[in-house]
Amino acid sequence: MENLEERILEYESVGKFLVAIKKEFGEGEEESVKVAKLKKLEQEGKTMEEFVQEFKRAVRGSGYEGRPLVEDFKRRINRAIRRKLMEAKDLQQA
Repeated sequence: MENLEERILEYESVGKFLVAIKKEFGEGEEESVKVAKLKKLEQEGKTMEEFVQEFKRAVRGSGYEGRPLVEDFKRRINRAIRRKLMEAKDLQQA
């Protein structure tokens, strides 16, 4: 990268230059893309099973885990289902 800063390029082609850039800075990029995709995910008209499978695919490689993952899942399901789950939880505690 020092050569790049000094405007000295030692790459045979633009393609090789881009590969080098991706190697240098690409770490974590896939994780960021997965998190962004996860944040856009909504259940909408999907069944719960369909949504769970889609959510699992989106989570893989995102670095998300534990409590934040559970909370994000709750935010992504339909409100009516979320309300029913909260009511069931309240009934169990009573």
